[in-house]
Amino acid sequence: MELEHYNESFLEFLGQATSPFHAVRAMGQQLADAGFTRLREGQEWSTVAGQGYFLTRNDSAIIAFRHGASTGPESGLRMAGAHTDSPCLMVKPNPEKSCEGYRQLGVEVYGAALLNPWFDRDLSLAGRVSYIDNGGALCKQLVDFRRPLAVIPSLAIHLDRKANESRGINAQTDIVPVLGNADGLDIRELLARQLLAEYPGIGIGEVLDYELCCYDTQPARQIGLEGEFIAAARLDNLLSCYAGLRAIIDSDGEYSSLLVCNDHEEVGSQSAAGAQGPFLQSVLRQLCPEMWQYNAMIEASCMISVDNAHAVHPNFAGRHDDKHGPRLNGGPVIKSNANQRYASSSETAALFRGLCRDLGIPVQTYVVRSDMACGSTIGPLTATEIGVRTLDVGAPQLAMHSIRELTGSIDPWRLATVLRVFMNRAQPLRAKAEDW
Repeated sequence: MELEHYNESFLEFLGQATSPFHAVRAMGQQLADAGFTRLREGQEWSTVAGQGYFLTRNDSAIIAFRHGASTGPESGLRMAGAHTDSPCLMVKPNPEKSCEGYRQLGVEVYGAALLNPWFDRDLSLAGRVSYIDNGGALCKQLVDFRRPLAVIPSLAIHLDRKANESRGINAQTDIVPVLGNADGLDIRELLARQLLAEYPGIGIGEVLDYELCCYDTQPARQIGLEGEFIAAARLDNLLSCYAGLRAIIDSDGEYSSLLVCNDHEEVGSQSAAGAQGPFLQSVLRQLCPEMWQYNAMIEASCMISVDNAHAVHPNFAGRHDDKHGPRLNGGPVIKSNANQRYASSSETAALFRGLCRDLGIPVQTYVVRSDMACGSTIGPLTATEIGVRTLDVGAPQLAMHSIRELTGSIDPWRLATVLRVFMNRAQPLRAKAEDW
């Protein structure tokens, strides 16, 4: 896929993927349109060489794989991993609030979100709703209001003269969205009406529960004097999800490949749908039920954990190591950490550098300052859970964990291109230097 078409499709995907549930639905639809067959975890699988398959868990995590046309377990899997969730504000179970004549919505912070950028944004709601239908059956549907419903107004500087110097944000009292003037908000009635609007004809007896997140309705945009940047919500880590999705769809299917996009990375990955849960390993075990086959597959496999990297900020360049400051549009970033917060090794990093060299794609490196704490990814968790050799890479970005983030307009396409070539590679780990 060429750069211009890739960015158009990427921006469209970002607009669809307003929650982890919607991200998985959008990815599943693209896989189905590309000829991938949906599987169910609880059923016996019968896969055909050369074909593609996908399955989901919790509606918020997805695994897609291609059964290589001419390879067995000993040829390994070319795997890429990302995560579907992003820091945000989640609606509480009993969120109805009323204060000074305003209807408000109780929320809690999900993940390590930058809170200041959430003020004065046109917010909507998206997620999953569980309900009883008219026949008494327990059902679930995704909802997305897709229109501005709420705002968190800033406090005027006249009422806090030190706002630009030292204002802190109390997550319980200061980040409470305003929905309207009148009293009497009932979130379940609101959701029932939205379900009927999105799915005419369904019977709703009672809304029982929900998982809803607030999101900014401002669309993703390509910006800059020459269109150098992409500004959008949830770039961390839908950028990586989409790069992996395009890579496996556009791969030739000659060799076995797999994409896993987990949920809950931003809160530790400890869930059934998270990277520390059993989703990936259960799929791999089903693909190779014999222990010797499984071990042979893992030994020959490689996982590229794809999660955005911190680009050097022009106003805060001192927050980076002076030799490891990635720049937007400078190419994919290999992330390294001696304490294994990233899973990259010299072997896996060399593989990635070799692929990029063949493609003429520049490569950058990120190492956190020695006097600062390092974040982590699904890479070390996946390496620990299944024992596969792993690399951590990502596209460079600014404003990570903000409600609106910034990346280059070339790097996402570059990343997808390298991942596609990786998935087409005959020997992902046993390549010799002269073969590069």
